[in-house]
Amino acid sequence: MLDPTTEPAPEPVGHVRIVYLGPVAPHWEVQSDYGDPGAIEAFRERVLARLVLLPPHDPQFRRNRERVVRDAERENLALEWDLGFPEEEAAE
Repeated sequence: MLDPTTEPAPEPVGHVRIVYLGPVAPHWEVQSDYGDPGAIEAFRERVLARLVLLPPHDPQFRRNRERVVRDAERENLALEWDLGFPEEEAAE
């Protein structure tokens, strides 16, 4: 029997970059380098629904970010975040 943890991860079907635009709405932009435009647009709609009024320093942002990450994993999308500052500062 094969161990499921040893199987290589499948290649992503698309790439999405989520960019924080600043404190003035809209806060977020979802960009894509490659992938099915229909799937990317559906993902973009879900991301914006979760993040529309949340700046990165809001406590709700962390919970919604995890939901976005899980959604990207389900859709097999490579996900990148550009918050405009190093991630280490976000954890402090």
